[in-house]
Amino acid sequence: MKVLAHRGASRRAAENTLEAFEIARELGADGVELDVHASGDQVLVVHHDAEADGLGVLHDFSVAEITALRPDIPTLETVLERCAGMLVNVELKNLPGDADFDPNHGIAVLVVELLQDRAARGASDSVIVSSFNLETIDRVHADDASVPTGFLTFAGLDPVFALTLAAERGHTALHPQLQALAGDAPGVVERAHELGLHVNVWTVNDPDDVRALRDAGADAVITDVADVALAALGRR
Repeated sequence: MKVLAHRGASRRAAENTLEAFEIARELGADGVELDVHASGDQVLVVHHDAEADGLGVLHDFSVAEITALRPDIPTLETVLERCAGMLVNVELKNLPGDADFDPNHGIAVLVVELLQDRAARGASDSVIVSSFNLETIDRVHADDASVPTGFLTFAGLDPVFALTLAAERGHTALHPQLQALAGDAPGVVERAHELGLHVNVWTVNDPDDVRALRDAGADAVITDVADVALAALGRR
């Protein structure tokens, strides 16, 4: 089972920063999870919210302006370079109500273009692109079916129903909130694997939960404490 550091090693450094991602590698995490928005000039930047302190809505600024005012906010391309050899879970933020919500799913187009451009330049990125907005990852899949995609879900959505939706639309994985599994992780994972999907669970910080998910056959945990999860698995 893979261990993905949620927003990097977010308990040891500021989340979604290069330092957090580098510490995650040092800890031995298999990969990182991060959040992406688009700048005003259509560059993907890594930040959890649409708005950044001391700046405002990221989409209202060029990437040069973002870098000048908030140098701690990296571009996705820079993170992919620094995380070479690791799995990078790229979460596309695009829900109604977000300050930069785009009903045309332009952020999906941008991530596919970036990955294709990097591949053409010889990069061998290991990524999975996820979103709570099913239509956003549908657009990723429509533009490039070779890009792995994961449907992110909260506890309120039945995971078996979510699995059916994800499978019907050609996605690679379900990313359920831990509480969504409600004690039936083995059954959900078994059904997912029957459908050919992975199950990557968030946010899993308790060692007992990590071990239970491993025993249930889950494919990955997304955790704030990669070192704790790795120790629970006997890998530290």
